[in-house]
Amino acid sequence: MRGTLKQRSPGSWTIILDAGRDPSTGKRRQQWHTVKGTKREAEKRLAELVHQVDTGDYSSPSKVTVGAFLERWLTDYAWPNLSPETAQAYQIMAEKHLIPAFGSISLQQLTPERIQSYYTDKLANGRRDGRGGLSARTVRHHHRLLHVALENAVKWRLIQRNPADAVDAPKYRRREMQAFDQDELNDFLESVKATEYHPLFYTLLFTGLRRSEALALRWQDVDLDFGYASVVRTLHHLNDKSFVFQEPKTDHSRRMIALPPSAAIVLRQHRESQRAQRLMIDLPVTEADLIFAHLDGTPLLPHSITQAWTRLAKKAGYPHIRLHDARHSHATLMLKQGVNPKIVSERLGHTSVVITLDTYSHVLPGLQEAAALGFDEGVGRTVHDDIPATS
Repeated sequence: MRGTLKQRSPGSWTIILDAGRDPSTGKRRQQWHTVKGTKREAEKRLAELVHQVDTGDYSSPSKVTVGAFLERWLTDYAWPNLSPETAQAYQIMAEKHLIPAFGSISLQQLTPERIQSYYTDKLANGRRDGRGGLSARTVRHHHRLLHVALENAVKWRLIQRNPADAVDAPKYRRREMQAFDQDELNDFLESVKATEYHPLFYTLLFTGLRRSEALALRWQDVDLDFGYASVVRTLHHLNDKSFVFQEPKTDHSRRMIALPPSAAIVLRQHRESQRAQRLMIDLPVTEADLIFAHLDGTPLLPHSITQAWTRLAKKAGYPHIRLHDARHSHATLMLKQGVNPKIVSERLGHTSVVITLDTYSHVLPGLQEAAALGFDEGVGRTVHDDIPATS
C-alpha cells in the first residue's frame, strides 16, 4: 500500500502517504494529510491520493501563502508575458485588494467559498475610500486575475485544482459598441482638422490601429509611396512615468496594413509639417523618429491622447464615441462596404476571424440581407420571375 491510515480522534484521521523518492536526494518522501469525517471517507481520500501519485498528478501540501504566490506570479509570469499596462493593472489589483484579503491564507486552503465571499464583499464594500462597493465589471477583473494566476499554480503543481473554476464571477452589461457612420466620420475629421491631433485621429480611423500601435509607429515603419504601414511594436506608459516599447503580443498583431491613399497623403503632409517645425529648433526628422510625437521627438502620453479625443468628440457633438471606437468605426464601415471579414480581421490584428465576426455580429444581419439581394441580381432574377401566372 502506498499509504497508511491512522485515527487521531473520533472523526479525525491521518493519512501518511508514500509520495515517491525526492528527485534531488533520492530519499523516499512521506506526506501527511488530515481528513475529517468517517473512516470510509478517509479511505476514499487515501485512494484518491494514491491514484494521484501513480498518475503524476499529486501536489504535495505546501505552506506557500496566497500572498507569496501572487507576488511570485506577478514577477515570474505577469510582467514577462503580459503587456506592461496589463501587468501593471494586475499588480495594483493584487496589492490593493487580493493580497490584503487572501495574503495570509495557505494557497491550498483557498476555497471557492472564500473567493465567492470575497466577491460579495467587494460588491458591497470594496471601495478603498469607504463609499460603497466596486462595480461588477471591476470585480470581474479581480476574478480574471485570480483565475489566470491560479491556473499557473496548477501548472506549477502547487495546487491540484483551480478553486476559481467553481466560482461565479459577477455579471455585468457590456457597454454597447458605438461607431461613426460615413457622414459622422467625415464631420468629426473636419471638426479636428485645425488641431494637432488631426493626422493621428485620421490614421486611427482609416487603419483600425490600436492606440498603442499608432503611437509606436516610426517613419521607417511606413512606406508612403507603396502605401502600407508595418505594425512591429507598441507603446505603453507606466505609473513610474517610464515609456515601454514592446513587440506585439501575437503574430497576428505583428502585421502589415495597406494605407488608404488619403491616409498616405495626410501622413505625407504631416511629415512635411513636422520637418518644418523641427527646423526651427535645428532638429532633423529621421527615419527612426516617431510619427506622432512632441516637437522634440519624445513620445506622446497615451492617456493625454484619449483625453484630447474625448474633449474634441464632445465638442463636435459625438460624446458617446470613445477613442477605441475609432477602431470599431473602421471595421464596421469596411464590413458594410462588403470587405471580406478575413481581410478586416487581418487589418485589426485579431488572432482569428471568429473574433471579428463575434465582435461585429451587429453588422452581419444587414450584410446578410445585402448578400441575398445581390445574389438575385448576380444571377439575373427578379421577384416577378417566380410568381406563378394566374388564369
